[in-house]
Amino acid sequence: MSKICLFGASGHGKVVKDVATSTNIVVEAFIDDQPKSEFLQGIPVVTSVEMAKYTDNKFLISIGNNKIRKIISQKLTNDFAILIHKTATISSSATIAEGTVVMNGTNINAAANIGKHVIINTAAIIEHDCTIGDFAHISPNATITGNVSVGEGTHIGAGAIVIPNVKIGKWATIGAGAVIIKDVPDFAVVVGNPGKIKKYNNE
Repeated sequence: MSKICLFGASGHGKVVKDVATSTNIVVEAFIDDQPKSEFLQGIPVVTSVEMAKYTDNKFLISIGNNKIRKIISQKLTNDFAILIHKTATISSSATIAEGTVVMNGTNINAAANIGKHVIINTAAIIEHDCTIGDFAHISPNATITGNVSVGEGTHIGAGAIVIPNVKIGKWATIGAGAVIIKDVPDFAVVVGNPGKIKKYNNE
């Protein structure tokens, strides 16, 4: 039976643990340098100083914040796992890079390309020929239609819809329920139907 360690003992960590469990992967420990308790759902929570105990395991960063996930990934030298919930539907022609988690009820369709340390959250749809950049987060029930490009670190909110052939830049934020019908520049915060830029994130 495979074993894994999760970096981040939080609510998101609980969900990632369930993804692992769905495919009979054992979470041996949570790693957290600011632990709130010694155990999370019966699994030990240890600090990064103790990571040496688990060098044979692969890791996954179970932290929802995209920027923090990137920072931690650059500090760790461990091998990263890919976790895919047993109820997810993944095309045989899709590619998924290391450190990414795909949650329950998700559909990732033909020739989609999912980057490193991405979160594809519950019941999200990634249609054919999409590219999702490293450290992005596609929230529950979001629909990314065909030939869409999502840049590094971008967060697509719950229930958002992106129409075909749209390019969304890096570190942008798409609000929950937004409908994106045209390209979105880097760092833009877009809300509404149709989506409109409200401000820009700090680079």
